[in-house]
Amino acid sequence: MLATLRRDLRSARERDPAARSSFEIAICYSGVHAVWSHRVCHSLWHHDFKLLARCCSSLARLFTGVDIHPAAVLGQGVFIDHATGVVIGETAEVGDDVTIYQGVTLGGTSLDRVKRHPTVGNRVTIGAGAKVLGAITIGDDSRIGANAVVVKSVPPNSVVVGVPGQIIARSRPHLATDRPDLESAFMPDLLGASLHSLLARVDELEMVVEGHAHRHDVRPSEAGVWSGEDFSI
Repeated sequence: MLATLRRDLRSARERDPAARSSFEIAICYSGVHAVWSHRVCHSLWHHDFKLLARCCSSLARLFTGVDIHPAAVLGQGVFIDHATGVVIGETAEVGDDVTIYQGVTLGGTSLDRVKRHPTVGNRVTIGAGAKVLGAITIGDDSRIGANAVVVKSVPPNSVVVGVPGQIIARSRPHLATDRPDLESAFMPDLLGASLHSLLARVDELEMVVEGHAHRHDVRPSEAGVWSGEDFSI
């Protein structure tokens, strides 16, 4: 148990540049407190103290803002950053060295008493506000973009963005020996890429038909910035 707690501290320190010491993490990080509380609740649950486990998890939710069912399985080195609003359901399974940001839900999509929550592989990063729903599997070394809604299984070494989540294979696989994949700013823009491809195709067709291409007003600049006074935001 002590080795597990030390690994939780080490994971938080490695993945949060704002952390200055293990002592600071131990007394100030609600995400770490939520994981530690869950480990106690999970032990109570499996020793058939189920009501006490539920009371313990409810108390932990009150103080940390994280709702983890005591039957859920958390691996080693799980780090919940910023913590607030995270929900992990009863049959969810989370692998080792997983990073979860605020507002994430690992939720169920069935009322039957069966496996109905996600299984998250090792070294997965789940961005802020993402929803992973149902008895699906998120493969090792994958990254779920912020606010993505994932309702189907994801192969290992994938990136998922959008609503519903679109799965993109990595061009450069993330390895187990690599640093944690926390670069959430580098996410593919599928809608933007599709729109850019469509506009380029329109230009090509106009060149074929009319001998020249028109400059379309509704397109971003070379810097990727849209302009126009008629947009309603």
